[in-house]
Order: sequence, then structure tokens, then C-alpha cells
Amino acid sequence: MTGVDFLNLLIAALLLGGIYAVMSVGMTVIYGVMKIVNLAHAGFMMLGAYFAYELYQRLHVPPIAAALMAFPFFFLVGVVVYWLMVRWLPKSSQPTLASLLLMFGLWLVLQNLGYILWGNTDRSILSPMTFSVIHWGPITISTLRLVVFIAAAVCVAILELILERTWYGRSVRALIQNPYAGKIVGVDEAKTSRITFGLGIGFAGLAGALLATLYSFNPDFGRPFLLRAFVIIVLGGLESVSGVALGAIVLALVETFSILLVPAAYQTAISFTLLVVVLLVLPGGIASLVAKKRRIA
Repeated sequence: MTGVDFLNLLIAALLLGGIYAVMSVGMTVIYGVMKIVNLAHAGFMMLGAYFAYELYQRLHVPPIAAALMAFPFFFLVGVVVYWLMVRWLPKSSQPTLASLLLMFGLWLVLQNLGYILWGNTDRSILSPMTFSVIHWGPITISTLRLVVFIAAAVCVAILELILERTWYGRSVRALIQNPYAGKIVGVDEAKTSRITFGLGIGFAGLAGALLATLYSFNPDFGRPFLLRAFVIIVLGGLESVSGVALGAIVLALVETFSILLVPAAYQTAISFTLLVVVLLVLPGGIASLVAKKRRIA
């Protein structure tokens, strides 16, 4: 492999890491605040893909603009789902069977709704940007992947800024670190949880819409990406947004460079192998390793 080939693969991995990060961060914030493993994340990603598809096909909205429009729409959907279903779940410091069953059942409902509305035919979003490339010397970059990466990176950066600088972010950090102490000092757990669930679903819809510009999709579209999201949040730490970004980059690098050794069809197996290794060697994820080094320093 030449240096140019290596650089092209490295750039492709970094661009893929951006979309993997926005795909996983929604699950992270929901788990951090509410201790709910949101299995329905896959269903909302699927709906996000069809949301962008319908806007592009019927109203000719540019795919990236449609993806950005998906976020506020699915945020409101998430708030409604929280109010109708999630708020009735028992409070717990650990994931409960009731929450797992509810999210799994909701995923199945959304998936079958997708089959009813759109059938099982694969769809794709083909726009003028789809086949456009940027040549920078010997390096070739897909214009669409670059734009998707920028959109994903900006959204994750805005979320990180919100978590660091706003009352909501302080509430989230308080509930993640010590929910009982947070409530004692006046954190409104119900309001914070409602907004958090809306944000998580909003990011799921955004991620699905962005992924739909890169891949073909059907009602089962979210499943393989849900599996990758699990790998990423375990890699990065279950409650760390910045750790998720690092985990997304690590997984993207492993998947991208693994094609030099094994067929692309085995990428899912490679991802799960990485998951097993991390659970055995570094169960707290990358974030715990960074925190440990800071304490030592």
C-alpha cells in the first residue's frame, strides 16, 4: 500500500467517524441521564432515513437540509414518546427489564410500520452531490461524505457546548454523576429527562437522515448501525459524549483499514471482536482511561 492509499483510507475513516459519532451520541445521553438502553434508536434512525427521502422526493429539499430538518422534528417526536410511554417506567440507577422490553417493542412497532408504509424494497437518495468528488493533489475526497461529516461534527460540537455552558448541561452532568444529590440541589429530573429523551431521538433521526445520503435503506436499515452504536458507546464510555467521539473514530479506523486484511462483509464481526476485547481489557471505555491518567497527573 502506497502512502497516498494510506492517506485516502485515513481520511475516509475520519469522515466515517463523524457520522458514527452523531449516530451514537443520542444513545449515550439517554443512558447517562435515564439509564435506559434505547433499543428503539434503530427504528428512529430508519424513520429519519425515510423522512429525508420523502422530503427529497416530494418537495425536492436538498438531502443535507432534510437531515437538519429531521432533528427538530424527531426531537418533538421524542418528547411525545417520553410523555406517552417512557415517563411511566420505574426509576432505577441501572437499566431495567421493563425499559428494555418497552424500547425493544417500540423498535419492532416502528420497523413494521416502515414495512407497511414503504414495503421492503431498498431505497436510496441520489442527488447531484452523490457522485461529486474533490481532488486535492493525489487525494480524492467524496464531496457528500465531507459535507455529511461537517454537518455531523457541528451537531456534536453544539451538543457538547450545550452540555458545558447551559443550565440543562449542568442538570445532565449532575444526574449522571449523582442523581440523588442532583435532585437534592434542585435539579428538575422530569424536565431534564424529557429534554434528554427528545435530544436522543432527535440525534437518531438526524443520523438516519445523514446515513440515508450515503447508503441504501429499507425498514431494517437501523439494525446494523445500532450494533455499531453499542460498540462505540462501550468504547467511549457509556456516559461520555467526548468519549463517544473517540470511540467512533476508533471503530471507523478499525473498519476502514480492516478491508486490507478481510472482506468488507466481515466488518460487523470485526466490530464485535473489538467490543469483546474492550469489555475484557477496558470495561470503562476510553473515557475511564483518560480520567485515570488525569488523576495520576
